[in-house]
Amino acid sequence: MVAVLKHTENPVPVFKLYGETGAWPMPDLIHCESIPERSRLHHWQIKPHRHSDLVQLLYVQSGQAQLQVEDVLTEVRSSSLQVVPALCVHGFRFSDDVQGYILSLAQPLAEQLGATLDSQVLRTPACFSIERSIGSEGRYLDALFESIAAEYDQQQSGRDLMLQSLISVLLVSLSRRAEAQSQAQGPDRGREHVDAFTRLLESHYRQHLPIEHYANALSISAAHLNALCRRLAGQSALQMINQRLLLEAKRCLVYSAMTVNQVSDSLGFSDPAYFSRFFKRGTGLSPKGFRIQR
Repeated sequence: MVAVLKHTENPVPVFKLYGETGAWPMPDLIHCESIPERSRLHHWQIKPHRHSDLVQLLYVQSGQAQLQVEDVLTEVRSSSLQVVPALCVHGFRFSDDVQGYILSLAQPLAEQLGATLDSQVLRTPACFSIERSIGSEGRYLDALFESIAAEYDQQQSGRDLMLQSLISVLLVSLSRRAEAQSQAQGPDRGREHVDAFTRLLESHYRQHLPIEHYANALSISAAHLNALCRRLAGQSALQMINQRLLLEAKRCLVYSAMTVNQVSDSLGFSDPAYFSRFFKRGTGLSPKGFRIQR
């Protein structure tokens, strides 16, 4: 069951992992834990929040859950796998008998794996129902997540390679599932336009091109592109452009030693002062303040 929720006007907290505003808790770019491990500490409710640079895969094996991702509330009463891209507002409520896993990937790793697999599956929120009959997808995912969790908890040689290999297998399976579901639903021209816009944006966001440029490349009007983005991505085309610039700016500030002026220049801003105002308008912090907080 899926319901549409209204936006809240309250500020949404940004966490590394839920309830943690400090540094990334592990030396690698992956975090894996069971659903009860964290949700039990918060009385089985994870309040709405977002991650600026994390992609999460939430696998509910058994029990019940309410999964809110942006404006969509999904009632889960059987095995399901929820994709939560970076920057998506999300919150969860679980029954106290829930079983499953939460796999978190730092955005650079998620993008690297997505590019290697030529997959967009981690860029769009989606919830997949998982069949649990003998020999079914559910048994396969159980074994895969259990292997990821076991490898994550150990410190054996080749750990990083093994984890990335297992996660790559998971993403291939998820991509095939998304592709099959898309084919079953039939072609969606609007979705194709938004996907094409996203790919163009990925190649040209540093150039600060106007919306009309992207619309012309897609042979549609700017108004139509905006309407599609709002319907399918929950934000305007300009907001998507700005969010992509902000995401890259955050990565540079967190994962590189570039100065603020260098970050500004690398993202195509002609004036570092304007970049700082743009960044603060989007995050509530100056670039230096954001870097210190991280």
